Amino acid sequence: MRRLLNRILNNSSADKQLLMQLEHILGFTPKYVDYYKLAFMHRSKPEDATDSNERLEFLGDAILGAIVAEYLFKKYPYQPEGFLTELRSRIVRRETMNNVALKMGLNKLVQYNQNDRGLSRSHIFGNALEALIGAVYLDQGFTKTRKFILNQIIRIYIDLDTMESTDTNYKNQLLSWSQRNGKQLIFETISETSEGTRKLFTVGIVIDGEIIATGTGYNKKDAGQVAAKSAMTVLGV
Repeated sequence: MRRLLNRILNNSSADKQLLMQLEHILGFTPKYVDYYKLAFMHRSKPEDATDSNERLEFLGDAILGAIVAEYLFKKYPYQPEGFLTELRSRIVRRETMNNVALKMGLNKLVQYNQNDRGLSRSHIFGNALEALIGAVYLDQGFTKTRKFILNQIIRIYIDLDTMESTDTNYKNQLLSWSQRNGKQLIFETISETSEGTRKLFTVGIVIDGEIIATGTGYNKKDAGQVAAKSAMTVLGV
C-alpha cells in the first residue's frame, strides 16, 4: 500500500486528478493508471492510431458479455435461452452502454477530436466504458472486474424490470408488423457520406416500394434502428 501511495504521489497532477475521478467511478484505487488513460483515448485523438482504446474495447466487450450472461443465468433460473439472450443483448447493446457511460460521467474523461461534432452524438462513450472494463481486467483481474460490472454498472444503472417489459428493437417490431399486415419491407441504404473522420449512413424504410422514413447513424445497424423507429411513428404502430 505504501509503494502504491508513493507512486500515486509521484504522478503528474493530471494523473492525480484522473486517479481521483477513477476512484469515484470504480470504487477502488487503480494500480496502473496508463491502462485507464488508454481506455479513454478515442482513435480520432492520437496521431498514431495504435494508441487508441479499440483493443481495450474489444477485450472489455467480451468480458462484459460473459459476466452479464452469468448474472442473468443465475438470476433467472427458469427462463429459456431465448429470454436470456435477448435480455443480455439489451443490456450490452451500444445504446444502453452509451447511456450508462454518460450517467457515469465518462464523457468528461474521453479524449477525442472535439472539432468532429458528429463524434459526440455517436456511441464513443459507451465504447470507452467497454475499454474501461478491459483496463480494469488488466489492472485488477477477473474477480475485481466482475465486482465492478455488477456493483458499479448493473445494480446502479440497469433497470431489468423495465428492460424485460420494453422492446426497443424497432427493426424487429417493424418486421413483425409487416409480416402481420402482408407488407413488403426493405431496409435500403440510401447514402454513405463522411462526417469528420467517420462515415455516416442513411437508411430508408421502404414499404411496398415507397420510402416512408429514413434514419442516420455511424453504422448501418444503428441507422436502421433510427429509421425503423421513425417509420413506426409514421405508421402509428
